[in-house]
Amino acid sequence: MGLRLEGIMCIGITYDLREDYLGVGYNEEETAEFDREDTIQAIERSLHELGHETDRIGNIKDLTTRLVAGDRWDMVFNIAEGLSGFGREAQVPALLDAYDIPYTFSDPLVLCLTLHKAMAKCVVRNLGIPTPDFFVVEKIADLETANLNLPVFVKPIAEGTGKGITAASKVCSRSQLISVCTESLVAYKQPVLVETFLPGREFTVGIVGTGEDAVAIGVIEVILRETAEPDVYSYRNKERCEELVEYRLTSDSMAEKAREIALAVWRGIGCRDAGRVDIRADVNGMPNFMEVNPLAGLHPQHSDLCIIANMSGMTYRALIEAILCSAINRIQKNEAKAFRHA
Repeated sequence: MGLRLEGIMCIGITYDLREDYLGVGYNEEETAEFDREDTIQAIERSLHELGHETDRIGNIKDLTTRLVAGDRWDMVFNIAEGLSGFGREAQVPALLDAYDIPYTFSDPLVLCLTLHKAMAKCVVRNLGIPTPDFFVVEKIADLETANLNLPVFVKPIAEGTGKGITAASKVCSRSQLISVCTESLVAYKQPVLVETFLPGREFTVGIVGTGEDAVAIGVIEVILRETAEPDVYSYRNKERCEELVEYRLTSDSMAEKAREIALAVWRGIGCRDAGRVDIRADVNGMPNFMEVNPLAGLHPQHSDLCIIANMSGMTYRALIEAILCSAINRIQKNEAKAFRHA
């Protein structure tokens, strides 16, 4: 279908609402990646201010029902995280692709790849970008062949928002490694990523755009306060970031190297429209790739990407507009290519 690039668009919004899942028995941590009502309101308000109509769709099941009923949209603003499986973030984009409906943010391939942290690190390493050594634990017996020097860092292989990361994630002994991996395998029912612990400064880089048009809108350093869980940007520290974390906009030489690495990852993997890349320095002060989040949270005050935008002088509305413009521009370019090759 052709995308209406001028005038008012009808923009559907797909999302997983946290209160819906809490209401049927899921707990706070299980729903940590899902969105609050005020996030949906903020996105909707920004799209209205930009002159567009909006239609709240909801989650993958709501979308399926609407599509079967014949509903269609000029664009879908997709922030649905999904509930289970390595492909959970890719479910809504895959369905929209099947119906040829344009949407914001990355495609199913990228969302599956980046959710699986070990797979993402393999690709990044093949791109020649530094990332800490690692191995994957699917069962405790896998630790028998582990050969990384301690300390190491342990986390579930496919979670976000700090889920499964605590002060115990920094592991300094063999017995602790067995214990933490065992607990994670049981609690999250997925493999565990074990990687060399990086002791240096931690950055997160906010990115807007696609391919060569992508730009880093800011680099912030994540500084843990004395009352925070030490050494780790954990679930607790993220959930209570206002009191436990200091975010400092920075542009020194190490931050600039982090910016360069983040953009190389973003472009190399093929991420689209907006997101975040997490970087941490090793013992020699070299920034290393940790994770990329191509479906970053968009809570105006609480989400890292929005914090970066705000600290860099970019309003929330301007961020939403930049995301939408990136999606429109890349779709327009793809349609132009298809026309030339027809």
